[in-house]
Amino acid sequence: MKTLAIYNVKGGVGKTAAAVNLAYLAAESGLHTLLWDLDPQGAATWYLHGDGAKAPDKAIWRGTAPIGKRIVETPHHELLHLIPADLEARHLDVWLRKDNNSHDTLKNLIEPLSEQYSLLVLDCPPSLSHVADNIFAAVDRILVPTVPTHLSLRALMTLIDYFKANELPRTRLRPFWSMADRRRLLHKGLIEQPPKAMKDVCQAVIPYASSIERMGETRAPVVISEPSSDASECYRALWAENANYLRRG
Repeated sequence: MKTLAIYNVKGGVGKTAAAVNLAYLAAESGLHTLLWDLDPQGAATWYLHGDGAKAPDKAIWRGTAPIGKRIVETPHHELLHLIPADLEARHLDVWLRKDNNSHDTLKNLIEPLSEQYSLLVLDCPPSLSHVADNIFAAVDRILVPTVPTHLSLRALMTLIDYFKANELPRTRLRPFWSMADRRRLLHKGLIEQPPKAMKDVCQAVIPYASSIERMGETRAPVVISEPSSDASECYRALWAENANYLRRG
């Protein structure tokens, strides 16, 4: 099983929309896919109709209850399942720190899931915390949605510097432009001439689009609700760029 995190220190960068669409596209391609919503806002859970389902509690994270009992099906694809989130996830950092301050708790929870799933997608909370340390230790690749603005680039540099300071492999990080509006000169200029921090940026650029905003109304990935939209084509391109890596055994 491969593990993919959609993560950024900064919020409001299109992280959850990317996680939901990529997870759906993975399932559509034939991968048995599990999306784990780690964000207490529960937006991915909302999109995938998992609100009302019981989310992992302290017992799950302490290893005294099976994680499998929290997995639910989604209505959008038979190969796409969900571990939902609710507001209790706001305590996750505290729960993990009480667990001997380990960075491997999430990794250990994930391991048995490989018996059923080919891909695990993590929708991550926007924080640089003990939760993030567990995510960094557990995943194979981290896609970093980055808005073409200086503040968003600063957040990316914070993450890159953190990886360097903690001797984490920089190769796990893969930024991509998100919420991009080429009508804005700053966005257009940064996309056409990426700064050094974006040296390995994905070629697919996710636009700032009303079709993505309407996901909150349709409660479905935009690749389902508006399959011919520019946003859908861009998510498909982003998936295609990462699919070969994530399919490797």
